[in-house]
Amino acid sequence: MAKPAYDRNAPASVPATPWTAAYDYAIDTLQRSVLYADVMRQRGNQYHRHMAKRHPNVLSMKSELILDGRELNRPVNYGLLRILPPADVPVDPQKRPFLVVDPRAGHGPGIGGFKPESEIGVALRAGHPCYFASFLPQPTNTQTVEDVMRAEARFLEEIIARHPESEGKPVVIGNCQAGWQIMMTAAMRPELFGPIIVAGAPLSYWAGWRGMNPMRYSGGLLGGSWLTEMASDLGQGRFDGAWLVQNFENLNPANTLWSKQYNLYARVDTEADRYLDFERWWGGHVFLNAPEIQYIVDNLFIGNRLATAGLVTSDGIRIDLRNIRSPIIVFCSKGDNITPPPQALGWIPDLYQDDAEVLAHGQTIVYAVHESIGHLGIFVSGAVARKEHQEFTANIDLIDVLPAGIYQAEITDKTPDTLNADLAEGDYVVSFARRKLDDVRAIVQRNEEDDRRFAAVARISDINLGLYRSFVQPWVRAAVTPQSAEWMQRMHPLRLPYELISDTNPWIAPIAQVADRAREHRRPTDSTNPFVMMERMVSRNIVTGLNMWQELRDAAGEQLFMNIYGSPLVQDWAGLGAKKGVAPRNHPGVSPEHRAFMEQRANELRSQLDQGGVSEAAIRMMLYVSSAEGSFDERSFAMLRKLRADSDSDLALQEFKDLARDQALMMRLDRQGALQAMPQLLEGASADEIRNAFGTMRNVLEATGPLSERARACLDEVEAIFREAAQQALAREKKAVEPKPASKTVAKRAAKTAAKSITSTTAPPTKRTAKSVAAAAPQAATESVDTAPASASTAKRASTRATPSRRRPAASKRSSK
Repeated sequence: MAKPAYDRNAPASVPATPWTAAYDYAIDTLQRSVLYADVMRQRGNQYHRHMAKRHPNVLSMKSELILDGRELNRPVNYGLLRILPPADVPVDPQKRPFLVVDPRAGHGPGIGGFKPESEIGVALRAGHPCYFASFLPQPTNTQTVEDVMRAEARFLEEIIARHPESEGKPVVIGNCQAGWQIMMTAAMRPELFGPIIVAGAPLSYWAGWRGMNPMRYSGGLLGGSWLTEMASDLGQGRFDGAWLVQNFENLNPANTLWSKQYNLYARVDTEADRYLDFERWWGGHVFLNAPEIQYIVDNLFIGNRLATAGLVTSDGIRIDLRNIRSPIIVFCSKGDNITPPPQALGWIPDLYQDDAEVLAHGQTIVYAVHESIGHLGIFVSGAVARKEHQEFTANIDLIDVLPAGIYQAEITDKTPDTLNADLAEGDYVVSFARRKLDDVRAIVQRNEEDDRRFAAVARISDINLGLYRSFVQPWVRAAVTPQSAEWMQRMHPLRLPYELISDTNPWIAPIAQVADRAREHRRPTDSTNPFVMMERMVSRNIVTGLNMWQELRDAAGEQLFMNIYGSPLVQDWAGLGAKKGVAPRNHPGVSPEHRAFMEQRANELRSQLDQGGVSEAAIRMMLYVSSAEGSFDERSFAMLRKLRADSDSDLALQEFKDLARDQALMMRLDRQGALQAMPQLLEGASADEIRNAFGTMRNVLEATGPLSERARACLDEVEAIFREAAQQALAREKKAVEPKPASKTVAKRAAKTAAKSITSTTAPPTKRTAKSVAAAAPQAATESVDTAPASASTAKRASTRATPSRRRPAASKRSSK
């Protein structure tokens, strides 16, 4: 007879005597110990099966290989996979594709698609074609970090070629270490990228909060990168990624040494499957070439050259993150002890001195800071996938059209009181609030004295590395053999338990039969057993003790680092004493070529202030009022999408994005001039077109609720412009219809009618759904573009009515930027 499933937390009667409780607990403890050992045995078997695969990954979806990086001119161990969507998940070929790149920082690939509720799963359910950049456990003999960057660029070229109907360039998601690698590729080949999402990715390695982020001190406390070089030499030119995983494990000894294993032991009846799924990825250690890991440690972890444009490729290309033209979405968490928010966001104040520089480089940066999720939870947690990743994916086109600047993503719960709640997908509403560089600085909390200490570490690291290469490396390389390198890898403390506790060990294999008997005669105790309660109390005490030891260790390490590298003698020895009063790392300058380009671009845009039609005027109205409101909301975006779908607009999304970005730059350069030119943009349109454009844009602006006092004043200002234009248009139409000049009485009556008409479109709206708003707007007004505060057909009609001197420049000229 099948036994019912056991629930330890279910109420149960207390044993009659302490002896009965002790006996029940002894039986339960013995059975749990056997079942725990069996799970460890299964973990070892799983490890051997996984590492025996030709292309091991932990993706939960089926895939096919599209490009093999080993066949490129500069071969790498990467490959491009196309994710095969399930039969019940249709993919829209017009939606932009997604490329997910996983970190190669000790673990194997697949964490971005580890669960159905993951970054890949969210994008698939939204109808986007999905691709995945996978990699093999062993690198090719000659590959470098630059080779991997070029391979990623080749992958994007292939994806773009496969999706000619896509409305935009691919969205690229870089997790952890893959984040900085993707950013470097985007700086080198910006034309290949759509929006970039970097999740838990360190980009400014010296940054961190005192007393909270001890990992950044490791390089200094170990004397620099010479130890990395020696580890590669002991592996005969291969660096074992298990050492990187060991660094992560050391951050939280309570979890590594006790909590993770005790949680399995205490809940072995229900926790085994989840534990084994995660261990399949956590134990899949991979290798890096010696030149790869040395480049990463010297230039990024210790040198911190990426955030200040200090990296130059072998062919002379400077890797400057300011070259990226796509929106950058930075997702980080205060609970992440591997990539804290200062390291994820510190590159912004490292590169830019003020907000004007952000605008001058045309960068759109969106950041979101989670309050508590840990590092792995950013990629793995189902709650994060359902909230942050889903909102970023659903609103990727809105992000792509945001004007240049810094924004913070604010995700709030959707409630019955949320206005136009049906316009927001899922259970949340996302808005993008404007932020300044000072807001980012407040998060990063940069300390120049600490920067000087890290600069000393970088100098001393170079000295120690040179000494190692001159006096120690020849002896190490002479002593290492292929056999010794293999045995060192197999004997690594993290890899050894997987190797030993499996069916390959004749002392372990019999556990399976004993575990089957234990499951057959399982006698678990419940949570009210006093010995179970004592067990949990002991566990909590162990965790508390390990946490205290961790805090003492981290505090001592931080104090030691500060004392050593803050010493004037050490800084003089590192060569910093001769540069007193000079910042340890300066902001990279703006090149004369970029200044000349921006000046030329500004002059070009100023010359186009009075060119265009109703579409341009409507966009300026939207930008003007939104800038006063201070944020962009997905409900306004969703309303525009619905209006565009209802009107079957034929204006390409990329055309609109170019149009919107041009108008945003014009408003930044000369706001008053752009507003004063609006009557000229409207003078070629009919009164109906003007009224409909204004009414539609007003409905879009108020989709999120009543406007602020400042935004309402801006709306009233542009309303007067549209009203005057409608009056003039109606007078022209009357004059064109009547064979004789209209009398003064007729002209006055026409003017009053026009004024009344435009006023009626601006009456305070009631709470409406997207359907009612779309139905209320006339057809000419509903032909709006995806994420656009303007309509496609209106733009067409306006351009045909405008004089040649006021028509919008050709698309080829617009794309010259």
